[in-house]
Amino acid sequence: MSYVIVFVLISFLILIHELGHFIAAKLSNIPIERFSIGFGPKLWAFGKGQTEYRLSALPIGGYVLPRIEDEDDFFLIPARKRIVFALGGPFANVLFALICLSFLNAMTMGFSLYGILAYPFVQTIQISSQVLTALPQMFSQPEYMSGIIGIVAVGGRALSGDLTKIFGLAAMLNINLALLNLLPVLPLDGGKILFCLLEKIHRSLARLHLPLMVTGWVLLLGLILSITVMDVCKLVKGISRCIL
Repeated sequence: MSYVIVFVLISFLILIHELGHFIAAKLSNIPIERFSIGFGPKLWAFGKGQTEYRLSALPIGGYVLPRIEDEDDFFLIPARKRIVFALGGPFANVLFALICLSFLNAMTMGFSLYGILAYPFVQTIQISSQVLTALPQMFSQPEYMSGIIGIVAVGGRALSGDLTKIFGLAAMLNINLALLNLLPVLPLDGGKILFCLLEKIHRSLARLHLPLMVTGWVLLLGLILSITVMDVCKLVKGISRCIL
């Protein structure tokens, strides 16, 4: 049961991230063609205004699709609006982490204004510092990375149905998701923000957007695939040890 909880939690946090992008787009008047819960084939949908709201078959997060015809339409959106759109996802994750830490503190420390309003900010800074300190080691030693399978496996063993641990894990995953998405590499949100700033410096740099985006996606998908393979191998080795 704990493994199911972790999988649902990860899917929910990715959805929170995409919901943050969606709200930021609405606040910035960026037209949205589709907001999907999940990926893959459409199970159910309805339209409101210019936006289709969709429930898709694969229940992992979701996505926000702006209403643009081509790359030229994308660059017609002012850079400041695209920056707000990109920041929406990480901001939503940090906000939800603060909420989770508030509940965690109320359960473990008792109710106090400091515990639910101020201390979560201190904890978020501390966790962020730990994540940023670990990033160089994580990229230099990929065996320390974990994808969804690895997180579900480790988190499922650690939770044991403890509500405080669920809130703690949710806060940690939210902060990790926010910081990793803010890395200045396309197609991550941080890369999009950096590119908007570079574009403001010199418009000709916009021509680099598509090749860098495609290259970034290829590298990211390759990284996800390799991490998934490593997670499966670790899981198989763990099961083998248990059997032997």
